Amino acid sequence: MPGPFPIGDLGPVTNAVLDWAAEAGLTLWQTLPLGPTSFGESPYGSLSSFAGNPLLISPERLQEDGLLPRRGVPEPPISPPANPSRVPFEAVRAWKDKLLRASFKHAKKYAPQALRTEQAAFEQAQGGWLDDWALFAALKQRERGAAWIDWPAPLRDRELGALAAARRELGAELAFQRFAQWVFFRQWAAIRQAAKARGILILGDLPIYVAHDSADVWAHRALFRLDERGKPEVVAGVPPDYFSPLGQRWGNPLYAWQAHRADGFAWWISRVRACLALADAVRLDHFRGFSAAWEIPATEPTAVAGQWTETPGRELLAAIREALGTLPLVAEDLGVITPQVEALRDDFALPGMKVLQFGFGELDSEHAPHNHRTECVVYTGTHDNDTSAGHYAQLKDPERERWREYLGPQGDGDWNASAALVRAAYLSVARWAIVPAQDFFGLGSEARMNVPGQANGNWAWRALPTNFDPTLGEALKKLAELGGRLDSK
Repeated sequence: MPGPFPIGDLGPVTNAVLDWAAEAGLTLWQTLPLGPTSFGESPYGSLSSFAGNPLLISPERLQEDGLLPRRGVPEPPISPPANPSRVPFEAVRAWKDKLLRASFKHAKKYAPQALRTEQAAFEQAQGGWLDDWALFAALKQRERGAAWIDWPAPLRDRELGALAAARRELGAELAFQRFAQWVFFRQWAAIRQAAKARGILILGDLPIYVAHDSADVWAHRALFRLDERGKPEVVAGVPPDYFSPLGQRWGNPLYAWQAHRADGFAWWISRVRACLALADAVRLDHFRGFSAAWEIPATEPTAVAGQWTETPGRELLAAIREALGTLPLVAEDLGVITPQVEALRDDFALPGMKVLQFGFGELDSEHAPHNHRTECVVYTGTHDNDTSAGHYAQLKDPERERWREYLGPQGDGDWNASAALVRAAYLSVARWAIVPAQDFFGLGSEARMNVPGQANGNWAWRALPTNFDPTLGEALKKLAELGGRLDSK
């Protein structure tokens, strides 16, 4: 999101963007995972599957709620960025932490009783995960950011005496971490209500795997395939293919599925329930992994030596459905998908994904609009793709020609790949059409969100206020009307 501070947040500007979206006929907003990020800032390597990201907390909302003095938000110790479309995460993290600690101190003295009561109710309702997260975050700060696997053994191994002593010693920090989570969830609830009031549904995102250095793994070691010191025995990834001769070694620990079965998949049910508390529906990342996982020995430096091992996705989804009822889930079924994966998706009536950028590299691609089906979600591209303009610019002439032949002429001037894919998405028979903001704005590779396999420099793009042009909104609304997409469905 744009805004007056060095990072977008859950403040008034987000409400203004939702106003623009509603005027543009947009009825669905997909977010990246909302958890606290760490090195590399990837939301798919969050420090917790349940906590929210404090970097998204709005200073202006803190003031409105009486949780920060009205005399002005502390100025960010950051000079104006050379590129206002990039978030300077390192400086932002230090500033936002200082601001939240000032808010915590102010709230202890001046917060209205109604808010104190609300916070107490939040802490009681969230229970186990909040306590685990607060202690994990407090210890991580005391240990200067070290991964939990490198903490002193009694804390690494969660010895009861060591944990009790840490809670006594870190009481003030635990209170601060709980406060920050309450504020995040309070502000997100207001944003979700604002979206609902404008007829906009929210599609959340649930990564299939969790980061090894996370509160989840530290607090639930038995649910993951770890050795006695807590190091992964095997890690996740994908096998070698045409695009990557060494495959991808993601490094996430794999699940100890027998332990999940033994307690009826309780952790997974809680995780999905938590995601659905934040959104109207949720995208299941790497749905392939619910059928089989590419299992790589942790000692291997690449993914080459991995193997496919079956996973109990059918049992898991059945348990989630039994506990939560109807599954408002979307399956990210991209990549090399087997008949077993397709059957799993279809048996649970989960819409899959089609990506238009993949639709014209070969004739009659499954991603081309004429092969879409109603129960799917069509994207121009995803967070892992280049922008549509950037992608098209790098194509060879034969594939460029297929794009133009299939998607049709546009009149005078240069052929606009972003506009062509947006139009194709809107006019697809797919029930939902999702367009990355960069493609709405026609931006090139400079606005790419993520390059898979690249550790640094990702996730930092942000929109500018000038991107949200009313004229663009009017054009999108006409396109939505043409494609029958003006109503939430």
